[in-house]
Amino acid sequence: QESELFGHKKGAFTGAIESRPGKLELADGGTLFLDEVAEMSLSTQAKLLRFLQEKYLERVGDTQKIQVDTRVICATNKDLKSLIENETFREDLYYRLAVFPIEVAALRDRTEDIPLLCSHFLKKYQKDIGKEVLSISDEAMQVLQEYSWPGNIRQLENTIYQAMIVTSYDTIDTDCLPEGIFDSSTPADEKINEKTSNDLTPYHDVIKQTLKQALMQTGGNIPGAAKALGISRSTFYRMLKKYQLS
Repeated sequence: QESELFGHKKGAFTGAIESRPGKLELADGGTLFLDEVAEMSLSTQAKLLRFLQEKYLERVGDTQKIQVDTRVICATNKDLKSLIENETFREDLYYRLAVFPIEVAALRDRTEDIPLLCSHFLKKYQKDIGKEVLSISDEAMQVLQEYSWPGNIRQLENTIYQAMIVTSYDTIDTDCLPEGIFDSSTPADEKINEKTSNDLTPYHDVIKQTLKQALMQTGGNIPGAAKALGISRSTFYRMLKKYQLS
């Protein structure tokens, strides 16, 4: 994480075969968005704080100071003040970042945004999946808008990605949605807890599970698995290679 953010010098660690700039350096003159800033180690937090204060950085394994003018915007789904009390987030970094805080409402409180977000995800993943999924049926959209989304947009994105793979048509219907989406027992005002957020399956794990399931159902027959998912054989092979399942 530290190397990705600040870069590293050749030989700084095993595998560092050449010097590389980090994201802060590459964004010089612009803006860098850091998601889930609460996941940073305390040592990386200290380096980020020093960069924000002094506007220079040192690559991992190097002592040369590099002047960088990068604006930093951070996001988190955690309560940073609680993390400060638990001594897992630096208080001085918190106040350095909280110059202009913006609290984004939970997805369950802005269900009118769900159709637009779904449209974005459909366009985003069509090339990756290799088939055109153009729309979501009214019935499926109603289910999506009635669900409470404890995992917010990330959970919605995972759901749409999985449904795009499962559908055999150019439309996502209710039978393409995961069973948990139909669970109406989740109260609308449920608080998002840390465990719920951390237990969400990333979309690349969702696709791995779907590919494995298709292969199991067809006895390892790749043409049959590709047909079951409604994608071409070449796309299925490409996805097996991409997700290291070959």
